[in-house]
Amino acid sequence: MKIGELARATGVSVRLLRYYEEVGLLSPHRPGGGHRRYAPDAPEAVHRIRVLLAAGLPTRVIREILPCVQGTGTDFDPCVTTHLRTRLTELDTHITDLRQARSSLAALLAATERMATAA
Repeated sequence: MKIGELARATGVSVRLLRYYEEVGLLSPHRPGGGHRRYAPDAPEAVHRIRVLLAAGLPTRVIREILPCVQGTGTDFDPCVTTHLRTRLTELDTHITDLRQARSSLAALLAATERMATAA
């Protein structure tokens, strides 16, 4: 299938599909004319990429774990466990940091509002 067909089938822009190719997530075949031709399973590959991006994985990690796909869908071999666990820990740390920042900001806002009310 051509890149436009893949874009329509997946709802992903042509520009983004080209980016996936550039970073090594998709590998189209380029016959004599140089136009990209994607395999019939390309929509499923794009779906996997989108799921992994939505889970917060960077493209460099996605490139490493895509070979660990089992069949169709998003079932992965255990080789991805370390990557997924690491990302989950990073997200938990970020959430903790955001909660602390929110608490500090709320305290600053409350103090500012008290001063405005007192004035």
